Amino acid sequence: MIKTKTSLYLLSVSLLLVGFLSSCVSTNLAYMKNQNMNKLSLGMNIEQVSDLLGKNYVISKKEIVNQDMLEIISYRGFPNDEEVYLFTFKNNKLEKWEREFIPKYRVIEQK
Repeated sequence: MIKTKTSLYLLSVSLLLVGFLSSCVSTNLAYMKNQNMNKLSLGMNIEQVSDLLGKNYVISKKEIVNQDMLEIISYRGFPNDEEVYLFTFKNNKLEKWEREFIPKYRVIEQK
């Protein structure tokens, strides 16, 4: 009986500790990514941006307009998954970046 109580106690403490540490890690990762966002500057190429923010981006759009190559890459926000960061490159030079929010709710059209 005492052994079972001790095991339950250790399991509870371990779970609380893991939960606490994982919340610190996610906050720290968000802070580190924010710090890297502050290092961005217009004119950087895609490789420089991905070196700062990571290689886990998605190519959202790629097209040629007036003989210029336009490419938009996007990153999901962390820890807030409702955020998307869009980076627009013209001829492999960063022209602008912006943050968009994706609504959590669905709009149901009534007929």
